[in-house]
Amino acid sequence: MKLGILGGGIGARVNINMEAIKHAEALGYDSVWTAEAYGGDAITPATWILAQTEKIKVGTAIMQMPARTPAMAAMTAMSLAELSGGRFICGLGASGPQVVEGWHGVPYGKPITRLKEYVEIMKTIFAREDKAAFDGQMYQLPYTGEGATGLGKPLKSILHCEEDIPIFAASITPAGVAAAAEVCDGFFPIWMDPEKYSVFEDPIQKGFAAAGDKDLTQFEVSPFVTVIMGDDVEQCMMPIRGNMALYIGGMGARDKNFYNNYAKALGFEDAAVEIQDLFLAGKRDEAAAAVPAELIDACHLVGPAERIKERLGRWREAAGKGQVGAMLLGCQQPEALELVAGEML
Repeated sequence: MKLGILGGGIGARVNINMEAIKHAEALGYDSVWTAEAYGGDAITPATWILAQTEKIKVGTAIMQMPARTPAMAAMTAMSLAELSGGRFICGLGASGPQVVEGWHGVPYGKPITRLKEYVEIMKTIFAREDKAAFDGQMYQLPYTGEGATGLGKPLKSILHCEEDIPIFAASITPAGVAAAAEVCDGFFPIWMDPEKYSVFEDPIQKGFAAAGDKDLTQFEVSPFVTVIMGDDVEQCMMPIRGNMALYIGGMGARDKNFYNNYAKALGFEDAAVEIQDLFLAGKRDEAAAAVPAELIDACHLVGPAERIKERLGRWREAAGKGQVGAMLLGCQQPEALELVAGEML
């Protein structure tokens, strides 16, 4: 089982805990992950962390695809991989229409089509076997659409990409997971019950079939797992309640919320409906209170050390089956990082 840490976010202020990241590196953690929404970007903190570490890999969870062209993403990934000795992981995601159209000012388009085209272009640029040319639904190289000068020509990257750059995708919809399994090296569910890999099994197998000769040894399932250690289990669950209520209740329209559908698929259909009703009615505290403790416990690790150790057995079993390749921990408590490393590495 690989372990990662979610440690490179920029909110209202830059908040990169290098002490926790270096501690995780010393403990043998494999990776640290940065993020972006509509403020700080994911690449700047990734660069900052890579420059101050020696062994740990740094990935983006996620780079918003509509915010940059596939060629720009490839250039960034190749540059960071070269400068870091191959320690960069490129995590991609479609983001959502509110951010894509409201912040970046570009069409949201078709996220599945975008992912497939985007990754194909990036891999073509990485390979340098020929000049990069592509004619897809969302991307054309060279561009020949409205406003084109007609002077564009296929090009080959000046930088030789000699490092292996894994590409991950963030998705939880069946179609998105299938696309990730087809074209990427892994994906990160926002949460996961390690005993319910079955939720993803069919779309993953569908993606493998589309890719040809591919299986779980070539595709890493890397869920985000919040870890909060403390004596009071319910108190440890409180921050998670608010976060899960936001996603299950408020991410998307009432009839188009992928996280709500995902909670239902995990077996919490009635709770998902109640959380969304409360959240959309402006009752956010009540929505958080409606998140079942069983759902939190299924997907995260909370409570005293001995309880967390016991709950880690579920993750160890899933890893043994090849159904979870890495746990990406939302945690900066040194003692919790040490506990998980001691049990899983």
